[in-house]
Amino acid sequence: MKRLDSHAIGVDHGDLILFSDFEDDGEMWKGEGPRAARRTVTFSERFADMPVISLQMSMVDMSNDAYIRADLQPDGITETGFDIVFKTWGDSRIARIRVAWQAIGSLPSDDSWEL
Repeated sequence: MKRLDSHAIGVDHGDLILFSDFEDDGEMWKGEGPRAARRTVTFSERFADMPVISLQMSMVDMSNDAYIRADLQPDGITETGFDIVFKTWGDSRIARIRVAWQAIGSLPSDDSWEL
């Protein structure tokens, strides 16, 4: 559990198309084996320290010809942003994914300063 010691708590969120490989026969749609897609998110304001990130697939368009294999994780979390990483493997065919994200953390305050 992350304890937030600040009285100024920020919540930032968004929803974005991570990829749409169906349109141009991209590797998520036509490829096989281990594959990954990565997209950088920049927060609207800087957090005081590393926030907690929550990710959800808000839209999934996959072929039903193979098993659905999906791994969605945040990576490289900092006070200013993070990367969304989606992975699949085997013969899974993913046309497109939309990801909703939320970041919750302490915000800088006028009371906090460094010497």
